[in-house]
Parts: sequence; C-alpha cells; structure tokens
Amino acid sequence: MSDGRERRGSFWRDNSLTLAFGAAFLVTLACQAIAGHAEFNEQLTVDGLQPLGFADYVTSSDFAVDVTENWQSEFLQFFLYVFGTVYLVQRGSPESKKVHRAGPESEEEQWMGDHSRADSPRWAGTKDWRQTLYARSLGIVMGSLFVLSWLAQSITGTAAYNGQQLRRLEDPVSWSGYLATPNFWDRTLQNWQSELLAVAAMVVLSIYLRQRGSPESKPVGAAHTATGVEG
Repeated sequence: MSDGRERRGSFWRDNSLTLAFGAAFLVTLACQAIAGHAEFNEQLTVDGLQPLGFADYVTSSDFAVDVTENWQSEFLQFFLYVFGTVYLVQRGSPESKKVHRAGPESEEEQWMGDHSRADSPRWAGTKDWRQTLYARSLGIVMGSLFVLSWLAQSITGTAAYNGQQLRRLEDPVSWSGYLATPNFWDRTLQNWQSELLAVAAMVVLSIYLRQRGSPESKPVGAAHTATGVEG
C-alpha cells in the first residue's frame, strides 16, 4: 500500500507553489505598471509635455525596459547558481551539495544511461547527444532566457533612451551606441550585484539559521556543519 502522503491531491494543492508565485507575479507586475505610469507622467509634466495614457505606457519601451532589466538579472542568478553549484560547495549549507560530491557526478549517482530507473525521463536513459543535452537542459534554458531577456532589455532600453534624447532635443543613438552608455550598464549592474548578494546571503545564512518545514532550510535540529541536508 502506498504512503498516503504521496497520493495526488487536488490540482490547486499539488500546484500551489507555482500558482501562488504566478499570481503574485501578475499582481506585482500590474502594480509596477500603475506606479510606473504615475511616475512617468510626473516626469512628462515636469518637462512640460502631455501625460501618456495607461495603455500607451504599458506598451511603451519605457515600461518594457524596466521589466526586462529585472528579468535578465533573475535568470542570470539562476543560470550562475545552477552551473556554479556543480563544482562549488559551501560546507554547512543546504544550498550546497555535499562537499565530497563536487563535480558532475557519475552516471550511477545521476541515474543516467544503464543506471536510469523505470520512472526516469526517457532521454536520461539514452547514451547519445540526447542524454548530453538533457543532462544540461536546466542550465541551457536558464542561460538562454538570460541572454534573450538581456537582449530585450538592450533593445527596449535603446528605444526608451532615445525617447529621452528626443524630448531633450538631443540626437538619438544606435543600439551599439546605447550598449556603450552608462545608462545601460547602470541598469544592468545594479540588478546583477543585488542578485549575487542575495544568493551569497542565502547560502551563508542557511548554515546557521533555520525555517521549519522549508526545503530551503536544514531540519531545525541539524548541525551547523551538515551540508546538503534539506528539511
């Protein structure tokens, strides 16, 4: 008889983590649009220009660049974390694998090839390019999303920057020219440093602090030196 805790529940319960964060994302995106619209119109008024309608604002490059600059830093964080934790470890942190398991690990440890299980993804049991690709698919997708969102930030940022230039009666710049401006790198680096700080803080604080019931924390009674142990 199977453990009752493993039975499928309702759709809402079984997907509550994704649904909750997805809903919170939509709410905060809507709030960002409202606040950004108000701020943008304040600046237009100061410059002696006509305010912009809400629909025009949320389809503008000014709103898009504010959104995409945050997206690219988030995907960068996960891309670096996914790849970094293959080889880098932190003794005592549940965010790290066990110290002696640093590296890509063996096929037996990863349930690949001849060591795949009945419920393993089909490509995990292959021995060709499909296994190679699937074994790195999470990092590849995160890295691709980072590059695409960073590209979107640069394109929308160019349009938003040129909009400001024209309002000031100054010459617009090309896409490559915008990439060399302090505006682009200020938008980029202020997000990168905050994401890297947050990851480092989580790794270190989880050595000594606990959150009962969270898989991001060690069990409350686990030793500070316990590594790769989740609650």
